[in-house]
Amino acid sequence: MRKLASIQRIKHLESIEGADAIEKAQVLGWQLVVKKGEFKKGDLCIYCEIDSLMPDKPAFEFLRPRGMRIRTVRLRGQVSQGIALPLSFLPDGFNAEEDTDCTEIMGIIKYEPALPANLSGIAKGKFPSFIPKTDETRVQVLQTVLDKYQGERCYITEKLDGSSTTYFINNGEFGVCSRNLELLENEDNSLWKVARQLDIENKLRSLGGNYALQGELVGEGIQSNKLKLKGQHIRFFNAFDIDRSEYLQFEQFTALLARLELPSVPVISTSYELVNDIDALVAMATIKSTVCPEVWAEGIIIRPMVEKIEMSNDYFIHGRITFKAINPEFLLKYGE
Repeated sequence: MRKLASIQRIKHLESIEGADAIEKAQVLGWQLVVKKGEFKKGDLCIYCEIDSLMPDKPAFEFLRPRGMRIRTVRLRGQVSQGIALPLSFLPDGFNAEEDTDCTEIMGIIKYEPALPANLSGIAKGKFPSFIPKTDETRVQVLQTVLDKYQGERCYITEKLDGSSTTYFINNGEFGVCSRNLELLENEDNSLWKVARQLDIENKLRSLGGNYALQGELVGEGIQSNKLKLKGQHIRFFNAFDIDRSEYLQFEQFTALLARLELPSVPVISTSYELVNDIDALVAMATIKSTVCPEVWAEGIIIRPMVEKIEMSNDYFIHGRITFKAINPEFLLKYGE
């Protein structure tokens, strides 16, 4: 779903104080640094997003110190997210129309950090097809969505930097999943340990239907434990009705968690009116964590209070309007 590399237009160019060789560009909702004079406003380029793992080719040798991975960097005081390449990097005959996905033809793959053994577990099978995976689109590529839903009442939660976890009960079977796999029970696996500690299986069975709970596992041994927590904890952000194939509305979701005595991710606001301004949303995400105020939050998640579905939009899993704004200071501090 994510276009790591695509044909996009240079929307804006401006100088950077004290910089003679580089300038600031805008592509989609992203701010990045480009070579001065390489592009003009309105030019098409190949835009490669952060988390792109570039192929081992001489043209990308400058990325070798970063493991060939495109990360958020700060150059001459300017935060730069992604790189813009001339269309000459494309093979002859490629149809370079705006918004065309060129990830595969460029040989780019998505960077995925290795999971520690206590999280990876033993695979029982693929992630269940009857539950949507947890994933959020970055706001920088959603201008048309902001155009349509500006003013919509939304709720905002803190995005926690942990390990995506799904627990479900379906036709009498209890399951535990990482982001991409269903896992066999193992006493060394953290996802299963937390499930047993919180009695999640019996709590889901008590609902009398088929449901999935999705959350973020945080704490010791997980993503360097940036929130400095003791032990391991789950914070839930989704409840999915499997029989109806739909997410619970926010008020239903919070009522369900209260009934099951299970914790939610931190809720920052339930009365936010969505603004049509990507830079403002990123600025709003540049905050310290509510869990550990001495560290940067990873960012925020924004969703309408009343669920919205856009089945025609390729950016949304299961058609659900939900997106994230990531804190650039978090990305810079942790080399993301």
